[in-house]
Amino acid sequence: MIHPTALIEDGAKLGAGIEVGPFCHVGPRTVLEEGVRLLSHAVVKGVTRIGARTVVHPGAVLGGEGQIRGNDFPEGRLEIGADCVLRELVTMNCGSRKDKGVTIVGARGYFMAGSHVGHDCVVGDDVTFANSVALGGHSQIGDGVIFGGLSAVQQFCRVGKGAMVGGITGINRDVIPYAMAFGDHAELAGLNLIGLKRRGLTRETINALRAAFRAIFYGQGGDIKSRAMAAKAEWPDVAEVDEVVQFILAPAKQKLCTARRRGDIE
Repeated sequence: MIHPTALIEDGAKLGAGIEVGPFCHVGPRTVLEEGVRLLSHAVVKGVTRIGARTVVHPGAVLGGEGQIRGNDFPEGRLEIGADCVLRELVTMNCGSRKDKGVTIVGARGYFMAGSHVGHDCVVGDDVTFANSVALGGHSQIGDGVIFGGLSAVQQFCRVGKGAMVGGITGINRDVIPYAMAFGDHAELAGLNLIGLKRRGLTRETINALRAAFRAIFYGQGGDIKSRAMAAKAEWPDVAEVDEVVQFILAPAKQKLCTARRRGDIE
């Protein structure tokens, strides 16, 4: 169903069963897959593909050029996965020539009002962004990450799978998978235990992950990378420990977010 006040430019590709509500604007190089719903006053522009059954609420602007001074890359792309919910005033920018030229947002994400995904970001599946969360350009966000309201991620930072970032938190270093990060400049406050339980991890796996966390961030001798390697050797059969270790050892453009003092966490 397309409302008579909607503007759909020639060249736009529309899947079956879509809904384009009042005063929406759909650009000529966009693709709306089957069942996409633009409720009203939404703008989809640039080279943008929206996955099946995604719902876009009023005031959202998707596919705008990256917010870079002198940006002149009209071929930048934005790809949004299936079954996402984008609430009011969400903005997502296309990729830039300074990276791979594409911004990628996974499936089943829930993006609350006013949240922003900057140019060249890669966002995993099943994420939750509370109101006014902002990702700087080139950020990498793993599957299942939860952001509290008004939190922000500095450009090039990574937040690993299953992590939770508290509200009004500034991320300026990489956050390992499954951790909790809080503070005006974030520190790790242990593991996201509720998230781990919701994922169905066994008590034995959670205990191993907690022990590995303590060994890596509070162990004696060596640096964090060497202690991470030692943790991998001690828990070789725990996939989640391996994920944390690989995250720490991977090449990165930002420093690693470290833990609070030992007495401040469990």
